[in-house]
Amino acid sequence: MADPMTVPGWRDLRGSAALLEDDAVLVLDKPAGISVTGERHGTDLVELAGQAGERLFPAHRVDKVTSGVVLFAKDLATHGGLTRQFNKRTVDKAYLVVTGTTGLPERGTIELPLSVGRKNRVRIAAAREDIRADEEEGRWWVEEDDLLDVKNYPSATRFRTLWSDGTYSVLLALPVTGRRHQIRVHLAWIGHPIWGDPLFDKGAAAAGLRTHLHAWRLAFDASWLDGGRVEAVADPDDGFWRPLAGSLPPDAVARLLREGAEAAGKASRPSS
Repeated sequence: MADPMTVPGWRDLRGSAALLEDDAVLVLDKPAGISVTGERHGTDLVELAGQAGERLFPAHRVDKVTSGVVLFAKDLATHGGLTRQFNKRTVDKAYLVVTGTTGLPERGTIELPLSVGRKNRVRIAAAREDIRADEEEGRWWVEEDDLLDVKNYPSATRFRTLWSDGTYSVLLALPVTGRRHQIRVHLAWIGHPIWGDPLFDKGAAAAGLRTHLHAWRLAFDASWLDGGRVEAVADPDDGFWRPLAGSLPPDAVARLLREGAEAAGKASRPSS
């Protein structure tokens, strides 16, 4: 069996992206542009590790275009315990988002059920004009009677506006549920799509834009460490902040991250 650290590609990625590791788990700061698993048209992280002789089991997924924290188990027993935590929603997840919009309230909750439409595209399970909004209260929802006659999945995302100027906003997104494309679809359907998201900006990929969605913080219980709470944090790289370079200097980014970490900590849910 190959030594994982001698296989080009995986050796370099693992060496630069590893955030936490012990005998049970590996946590990586995933670059944007590579899938976690199940990639049909290229290489994904699980396959890349497997080619190097390392077997990893993703406890959750983030989209290919999303950067940031991804948690892998090294064995099936650990994987089962971690996936149960995600299913029970005892894992704390915090994302950073840049939008090319302004006008969102300081904090809000998006409670919009998702469905799967044509070509397997995730969408809100209602017509756009039926989305209700109380921006003073910071809430978006649809009435039960307005739901489409399709299978739908209750979905909720909380957010905080950390910074905004006349063009862009930086949000802290706290998904309560963990549906596929949830943050991306929720924000787009209330009129605030993520900057560079190819789901809603067809020219983004052609223009070489990255999607400014970053899995920033992840906290989970480690039963193999006497049940202690483990938090993994991956601050975004400079490329994430590039659209804001003219108005958000490094000291302001550091302050924003401190405020976001405090907000994420206050919003965290106790483990059970």
